[in-house]
Amino acid sequence: MRAITIAGTLIGLLIFAVASEAYYRAHGVTNVTGVPDANPTPVLVELFTSEGCSSCPPADELLRKLDESQPVPGVEVVALSEHVDYWDDIGWKDPFSAHANSQRQDQYAEHFRTGAVYTPQMIVDGEFEFVGSDARSAVQAIGKAAIVPKIAVNLGSARATQNGKVVLNVKTAPLPSSAGVSSANVLIAVADDKDVSSVARGENSGRTLTHVAVLRELHTVGAVDKTNGFWSDVEMDLPSATKKSRIIVIVQEGQSGKIVGVASTQYPN
Repeated sequence: MRAITIAGTLIGLLIFAVASEAYYRAHGVTNVTGVPDANPTPVLVELFTSEGCSSCPPADELLRKLDESQPVPGVEVVALSEHVDYWDDIGWKDPFSAHANSQRQDQYAEHFRTGAVYTPQMIVDGEFEFVGSDARSAVQAIGKAAIVPKIAVNLGSARATQNGKVVLNVKTAPLPSSAGVSSANVLIAVADDKDVSSVARGENSGRTLTHVAVLRELHTVGAVDKTNGFWSDVEMDLPSATKKSRIIVIVQEGQSGKIVGVASTQYPN
């Protein structure tokens, strides 16, 4: 079984972390003035999770808190909840699971050379991985990731088309000349803003679970290199006409998995 069991999780640690200036300074986060940054650095926080995993609800809650409280000064946490499918035959089929999410986690396992995947797993900017309910590691990794420069990613307002799709103008800068790779992929993720699920069977039977930024689609739409950025109107389907969706543009190195650019918007705006 590709999972681990975590004996107890102190979600209160996050409350301590967000309130403590000394904590941030100790982990390399220097902007602790409490004044919102007009141009925060976006950091992608991916959570690989499953409703069939008893260890995952604390991690789901941690991602929700990171998303709502935005605890690290000068940083925009861009959350993405990716439900894997390898728990689906163990008592409860996660309604948000997708095999593509499991494959993405497998790719990260190759990058990190961990030899296996597990839930809950949190990955920050494609560079840091740890148990997804570990608030201390999350805040520390987000602070470290924010120090690394990213290329600019600019998004226009998402708009509906006559054929029932949504179009978003995406513009990115090229890779810097100092980049260690020659190109990177441009991906678009479509996620539900929020989902609530009542689990009827399996390890979380009887629980009502809340998820944020639940990934529903992820597609590669282009690439950037050291000469050319990406600039295009991208057309996409949304999973629901009645729910609010998040659209996240990710620029990611194919070889290392490192996130070199990210931005997000909502639809309807």
